Formats: sequence, structure tokens, C-alpha cells
Amino acid sequence: MSCYTFHPFTGSNLLPLGFSCTSAETSNNNEKVKIFINNDWHESKSGRKFATYNPSTLEKICEVEEGDKPDVDKAVEAAQAAFQRGSPWRRLDALSRGQLLHQLADLIERDRAILATLETMDTGKPFLHAFFVDLEGCIKTFRYFAGWADKIQGRTIPTDDNVMCFTRHEPIGVCGAITPWNFPLLMLAWKLAPALCCGNTVVLKPAEQTPLTALYLASLIKEVGFPPGVVNIVPGFGPTVGAAISSHPQINKIAFTGSTEVSPLCEAAGKDSNHGRFLEKLKCCLLLFF
Repeated sequence: MSCYTFHPFTGSNLLPLGFSCTSAETSNNNEKVKIFINNDWHESKSGRKFATYNPSTLEKICEVEEGDKPDVDKAVEAAQAAFQRGSPWRRLDALSRGQLLHQLADLIERDRAILATLETMDTGKPFLHAFFVDLEGCIKTFRYFAGWADKIQGRTIPTDDNVMCFTRHEPIGVCGAITPWNFPLLMLAWKLAPALCCGNTVVLKPAEQTPLTALYLASLIKEVGFPPGVVNIVPGFGPTVGAAISSHPQINKIAFTGSTEVSPLCEAAGKDSNHGRFLEKLKCCLLLFF
């Protein structure tokens, strides 16, 4: 079992005085390293796991359940059920959705040091950067979209005839999200917060190099009281989980941030589907909208 003891703001980790963390503590008795579907923790259908490493020391932090297409199918089924009309999530009014997002931001603030530590262990970035940049941005993102939840409104448009013309905004449905390794929690917040703000459900794949903060956030989502199936997190690899999300016919929109090498694979996997796609290629600062 790996054990990390960090010194006061010295070295590459820059963690607080006396802070220590074991792999058992990180995984909370091995629960927070599993697949998160329907507000519950699941082992992978294949039974496979993959290791995540501290890049600054090359020590293994823990093993995480390795998702595959059957796990994505299960997650999408849960997200679809949560999006059905009459479900607890669809019956929730916009103000209440915003309150849930505010409460999630409160819990992230409460566990900020834990999340920053996990981010430091997983990415190798300095603790001060994770604490004051990544976590600060994550909290502000959830609060920003919490404020928008009850302000997404339609319009009444004057017409010359005896006709009432109005617009009404509706959630898209099940959204797939694929996040990168460099800002794992912050990029997750950029995708998850607006989707939930608008009433969508989400199936998310964190980067296989840095899955721990996403899985910890899943426990906070459950603690806040989001209905089952609203947020589902399937850790795994791009050619399996990423491809399954990108090509899934029941996913209505894809949001991807990653490398220029992987982005074409995401495009190719989703070419026969009719969902919208947002692809952000990190190396060339290119945004593609489909």
C-alpha cells in the first residue's frame, strides 16, 4: 500500500504541513475507484482494472475499475431513465436545480483540500496550483451556472397576424463528456455544470491518467441529493469507453476536450450518429462545432 507524506510547501508536491494520504484513504475502502452509475458504485463488467500513478514519483496510487462498452451502455440507460418525463430530475424546477449546484459547490469547498491533494497526486502539479487555481475555478463554475439555472427563459415574439409566436428552451437529453488529464476537475466542471444547469443528464469519461477527482466528485453528487442516473462516470480508455460514448446512438450531444491525435477518433466514432459535437483540440487551439 502506497503512503504519501508531504512536507510544508517544499518540493514538487507543495502540500500542507503534516498532510498524509494512503491509497486506502484515497479510495474510501475501495468505493471511490469504481464505476459510478445510478448513484451507486459498480465493478466493471469485464472485471478489469487499471492503475493510476503519481507522475512525480511514478508510485502507483491505486487501481480503478476499467469500464468498457457494456458499462457505457449501462450508464446511458441510467441517464435515459433519469431524463424521462415524470422522473424526479425532470419534475425538478429550475430554481431547485440551481440550489443543487450551489450545494455541490459548498461540498467542493468543504473538501477542497482533499480534492486538491488528489489532483496533485494524480497530475503531479503543485498543491498550491491545484488548490488556488483548479479548485477555485471549479467552485466558481458551479456557482456561476447555478445562478443561470432559473434564468434560461423563452421569448414571446410579436407577429402581424392572429398568431402567438414564442420560443421555449428544452434540455437536449443525455450528454456525453470526455475530459483531459491536465485540468481534470476544472474541465469536468466546465462540461458538467452547464449540462446540469439546463436539465440534462450526463455520462462522463475522465482521462485514464487522472480519474480520481472525478470519482470523488461523484460521491459529493450523491451526497448533495442529485437523483440517480443524472450523473454517471465511467473511467476507462479512449478506444473503449471514449469510442463507446462518441458513437452511442442514445447520446444526444458530445463534449470532448483532448489531443489532436484523439479528436479524429472521436469524430470517426460519432460520424454515423446524429448528435451534436463540441470538440476542443488542445494542441492547436481549434474549436470545432457540429
